[in-house]
Amino acid sequence: MEKIKHDLRLSETISPFGVGSIVDIRNESLLAPDTSWWDKRFAQEVSCDRLMARLGAGVLKQPPTHAGRVGKDTPTLLYWRFPAWRFCERCDKLSKLTGKKKGKWSNECECGGLLVPMRYVAICEKGSHLQDINWFQWAHRGREASLDEGVRFCRDYKALRFEKLSNLGEGLAALVVTCHGCGNSRSLAELVTKGALYRDGMRCAGRQPWEPEGSVKKPCQHQLIAVQRGATGNYIAERISALDIPEERPQSVEATDKIRGHVYFEKVVADNGGPQAEIVAGWIADELGVTTEQVLVVAAGNETSADEILLDLKDGEWAAFAKKLDGGRDRTGSDFVVDGRSLESVAGPQSLLSKIDGIGQVRRVREVRALRGFRRHDADAALVNADLGPDQWRRPTFPAIELFGEGIFLRFDESQLAKWESELEVQARAGILKNRRNNTEWGSRLDVPEPRYVALHTLSHLIIRRLAFASGYASASLQERIYANSDRADKTAGILIYTAAGDAQGTLGGLVRLGDPEKLVPLLVSALDDADFCSNDPVCIESDRQGASQLNLSACHGCSLISETSCESGNRLLDRQLVLGGSDVPGLLDGVLPEIRQLVPQPMNGTDFA
Repeated sequence: MEKIKHDLRLSETISPFGVGSIVDIRNESLLAPDTSWWDKRFAQEVSCDRLMARLGAGVLKQPPTHAGRVGKDTPTLLYWRFPAWRFCERCDKLSKLTGKKKGKWSNECECGGLLVPMRYVAICEKGSHLQDINWFQWAHRGREASLDEGVRFCRDYKALRFEKLSNLGEGLAALVVTCHGCGNSRSLAELVTKGALYRDGMRCAGRQPWEPEGSVKKPCQHQLIAVQRGATGNYIAERISALDIPEERPQSVEATDKIRGHVYFEKVVADNGGPQAEIVAGWIADELGVTTEQVLVVAAGNETSADEILLDLKDGEWAAFAKKLDGGRDRTGSDFVVDGRSLESVAGPQSLLSKIDGIGQVRRVREVRALRGFRRHDADAALVNADLGPDQWRRPTFPAIELFGEGIFLRFDESQLAKWESELEVQARAGILKNRRNNTEWGSRLDVPEPRYVALHTLSHLIIRRLAFASGYASASLQERIYANSDRADKTAGILIYTAAGDAQGTLGGLVRLGDPEKLVPLLVSALDDADFCSNDPVCIESDRQGASQLNLSACHGCSLISETSCESGNRLLDRQLVLGGSDVPGLLDGVLPEIRQLVPQPMNGTDFA
């Protein structure tokens, strides 16, 4: 087969055209095999210790890249032709054969027409397996095959045609596969019915198209279903990313070390919860600036271990951001540069300023994104690893890319947040999402929707939508990272909005400029004002069942949703009411807009003031 020369963006090799995905290139349908098919000599290793600590054993490799024109010796990625069944756009012949042109294999039929891949493929319901539909077998099954032996025993493999009947409209009933040998034909409308492939005797092969038949150790018990080749559900990538920042120790871990190192700590442990232990714990607490309860918890051995805290990538990131915010202007020359800014001298609504504890202008940040694996058809289907080769258990290779960018970090006041989320109406509103997450099979892969997470996540979306107008970046190029967890020893409450890319976007400086408190506070007010009214209101604001798996409350495309690639939860766990209030539910920032509107004169006769 002649090589197809085509360029992909480096970021596209992770998603949406990563390992296991179907790529349409120049009338060809190609499939990306796992990393065991890569030529590792041309795949540069990417270093990120924090990410590898999460993934475990293995190595991060960047797909081969090039600059300028593609030459004969340019390093490339191998792609597998899929589906193998194609039909001629001129004579309608349907087969797995490949034409020849001047002695070379080509994508043309013998009649000179272009070969077009069939639009339907077979996917396993729960095993994430993919395979071709045997169109010859399918064309000779069905009702006619049970009545006519000539159809059932036909072996005229060259007589198969894929035709469109103009007198049957534009639906699947007008698309038929016909065998001109026996005369039998079936429309694609029969293909998409429930259990159609199973009734026609087709079983799951238990593997990916590029894997050899000998790789299957046990048969797959799940049924096949026919899906369109380009359906988005055919490939659900599981990515993981980490910011390359200094791994700071959370404050709770440092406090634990100080408590254990105190000269009187052994006396607390020896008394084992007695009256003397409480007295001595009070001495230690006064000297170290901690609470007596913290000392007693450490002495009892019930504190959260450092390993458990650092297990989550976000914990180390939160500690690093907190240290940067307290340090003021950052003059380091590393890959993680953040200027800490306060709101003490900034004019604005107090109902907003009192909630924000600090702002970070992220001038430089390095992000490493890796593809762990993928699923097909169902978010609860089996995960297929990115490396299916002989080293998949000992030293797997994960596709990864490194990106540089900038961003804005917001830290919210913990006391204000804790007071708000303790209200019963707030807890009840967030409890709706908690119950639905718990009742969803794959819900454990989402963050726990406690009130602070839902509010900050929704606010992040509102800010991103507003930044798309003011920053110079498209909303799809902005990413979010939500730090909202009250179960940790170090409670987190913050938002990071950043852009990171391997090309020009990522170095424009638009986010850093808007991270100045004098510019950011008006932008936050504008974002809240935009969300105060949705084009789908009152249906949207009164709703508690929206989005995928009904995991959104008052949030839709008219007010809160952004590009799914920008959201860390796939546009789920959102609710405007927990931000702006409504239906007797107090919002985290429900007092901001009324305060602003009391200070600003209202327009007259529908016209704005200049």
